Amino acid sequence: MESISYAEFSQELHSRVNRERLPASATIEVTRRCPLTCSHCYNNLPMSDREARRRELSYEEHCRLIDEIVEAGCLWLLYTGGEIFARKDFLDIYTYAKRRGLIITLFTNGTLITPEIADYLVEWRPFSIEITLYGYTKETYERLTGIPGSYERCIRGIKLLKERNLPLKLKSVAVTINKHELLDMERFAENEIGVEFKYDAMMNPRIDCSQSPLEVRLHPEEIVELDLADPGRIAEWRRIAEQFNGPATISDEVYICGGGVNSFAVDPEGKMSICVLSHMDTYDLRKGSFHDGWENFLQKVRHKKTTRLTKCVACQMKSTCGMCPANGELEAGDPESPVDFLCQVSHLRAHTLGFPIPAHGDCEYCEGGSGYESLMKSVEDLQRRARENRLRANINRFLPVLTEQKSASGCSSGGCNSCA
Repeated sequence: MESISYAEFSQELHSRVNRERLPASATIEVTRRCPLTCSHCYNNLPMSDREARRRELSYEEHCRLIDEIVEAGCLWLLYTGGEIFARKDFLDIYTYAKRRGLIITLFTNGTLITPEIADYLVEWRPFSIEITLYGYTKETYERLTGIPGSYERCIRGIKLLKERNLPLKLKSVAVTINKHELLDMERFAENEIGVEFKYDAMMNPRIDCSQSPLEVRLHPEEIVELDLADPGRIAEWRRIAEQFNGPATISDEVYICGGGVNSFAVDPEGKMSICVLSHMDTYDLRKGSFHDGWENFLQKVRHKKTTRLTKCVACQMKSTCGMCPANGELEAGDPESPVDFLCQVSHLRAHTLGFPIPAHGDCEYCEGGSGYESLMKSVEDLQRRARENRLRANINRFLPVLTEQKSASGCSSGGCNSCA
C-alpha cells in the first residue's frame, strides 16, 4: 500500500471532517494561572489566585471530557493556558489524553520545565511542543514578562527539550518591547537551537475586554515593515492573497471559520465556545454533555445570522486581514463590528507588498475613502525605507571585498580617484 505524508493525511481527513461536521480539533485551556505577568497577554492570572484554581476543572472532570470528545470523533488536541505546567496534575491529565489516542500539541512558556518533566515527555512524546520566547536578551525578555529570573528558566526549558530531541518549535509575539530583537530570536532558534521559529504581531484585548494589551501592540506600519524585512513572509503573504483573496460566496452567517464545524475550545472552568477568544456564547460542560454542547448549542452559535450589512460581509480580502467575530467581540463588544486596525494592516500590506486588492465595496482605506491618502503616504514611506535598507545591506556585503582589493593593490589614499 502506498504511504502518504502527514500533511496529505491531515488534508484528506479535514475534508471529510468538514463535510460531516465532526469535532476533530480541540483547544483546552487547563488554567489561566501563569508564573509570568506579560503585558500583552489576553488571559493570564497570578499563580497565587486561589479562586481561579478552585474554579478549574478537576482531573476527573478532564478525564470525562476527554472520553466524551474522543467518542465524538476528536483527533487533534491542543493544551494551553495560562501556563499548562502551573497545574501540578497536568502530566496526569496529559497522559490520560495520550492513552486515549489523541494527537497532542503543548503550548508553554518553558519556565516550569524540569529535567523530570522533559524525561516524562520523552516517554509520552507529544506531537509538538511550542515555547514562546519573549526576547533575545534577558533585559528585553524580562521587561515583557515582568519576572526576574524568567529568562534563564525559559532558556533552560528550551535546552532540556532540545537535548532530548523532542519535537520543539519556538515562537514569539511581536510587540513594541521586543520588535528590535525578532531577527536575533530567529537566528537563535534556527542556528543555535536548530528549530523552527515564527512570530505573530496581532495582539488582542484581554478576554475580559480590557484594552491593556493594545498598549504594546505595534502600529500597522511597524507590522508591515517587519514583513518587508523577511523575504519568506513576503512570499507567503503573496501566496495567500493569490490563493484566497477574490470573489467568494457571501454568507448571511456571522461565523465563516472552522469554529463549530470542525473545532471548538474549552476554558479552564469547562465552558465550551467556538474558539479560545470568543466568550460571548458558552456552554457549561459541568452541567451538560459534550454531545449536547456540540450538536445543539455550538451548532446554533455557528449558524447565527448577521443582523446588518458591514464592509466585512462582502470583503474579498479576508484571508489577509484576519478579521473574525471574536476580534469584534474583544475590541468593540460586538462580533459583527469591523476592527479598523485589522483593515488598515491588510490594505497597507497589500499596497506595500504589491498584491492586488479586489473590489470589496465601501472602505475607508480604498481610493476615495477617508483613510486612503494617509495609507498611501505610509506605503510610500515603507517602500522608500525598504529600498534604503536593501542598498545599505548591499554596501555592507561588498565592503569587505573592496577593502581586500585595496589592501592587495597597496593603495590606501584613493588619490587617483579610480576607486570612486
